[in-house]
Amino acid sequence: MAGNRDFFNRRLHSLLGVIPVGIFLIQHLVVNHFATRGASAFNQASHFMENLPFRYFLEIFIIFIPLLYHAIYGLYIAFQAKNNTSRYGYFRNWMFRLQRVTGVFLLIFIAWHVWETRIAAAFGAEVNYNMMADILSSPFMLVFYILGVISATFHFANGLWSFAVSWGITVTPRAQQIATYVTIGVFFALTFVGIRAILAFINPDLANI
Repeated sequence: MAGNRDFFNRRLHSLLGVIPVGIFLIQHLVVNHFATRGASAFNQASHFMENLPFRYFLEIFIIFIPLLYHAIYGLYIAFQAKNNTSRYGYFRNWMFRLQRVTGVFLLIFIAWHVWETRIAAAFGAEVNYNMMADILSSPFMLVFYILGVISATFHFANGLWSFAVSWGITVTPRAQQIATYVTIGVFFALTFVGIRAILAFINPDLANI
C-alpha cells in the first residue's frame, strides 16, 4: 500500500511540474519578455494578466496549490535521495543531483519573489516595470534573479526528461537520448528569454545584445 501511494505521489509530482507549473513558468517568462519592448509594453502585458477573469481562482487552484504540492513533495524527494555523483560521475547522475539542488534553491527564490511582488501588491504596491527595475538595480538581487531564472529553466527542462521517462513516453535508450537533446534545447531557449527580460529591466540596450 505504501509503495502504491509513493508511486502515485511521484507521478502526480512529475505531472504537476509540467502541467500546470511548467506552463505557468513559460507564460511568466513570455510576459516578462515584453520588457524588451519597453516599459509600456511590459505594463500592458502585466495588467492584462492581472485583469483575467477568475484571476484569484486561477492563481490559487491552478498555480499556488499545485506549486505548493510540487515543492513540498520535491523537498521530501530531495532529502530522501541518495546522490552518488562522487562515485558515479555519469551525466544523468549529475542531472539528478542538480534537479534536487535547483529545486531547493527555487523554493527560496519563489518565496522571495512572491513576497516582493504579489504580497507587496496586496498591500497596495503596483507590480509594473518600475517595480522590477528598482528590485534589479541592486547587484545582489540581479545575481539572485539571474540564478533564479537559470534554476527554474533547468529544473523545468530536466524535469521534462524525467516526466517523459516516468510516464512511459521515452522507454528506449535512443528515445531518452533524443529527449536529452530536446530538453537541453528547451533549457537554452527559455534561459535566453528569461535573461533577456532581466537585462531589459536594468538596461533596455543590453537586451538587444
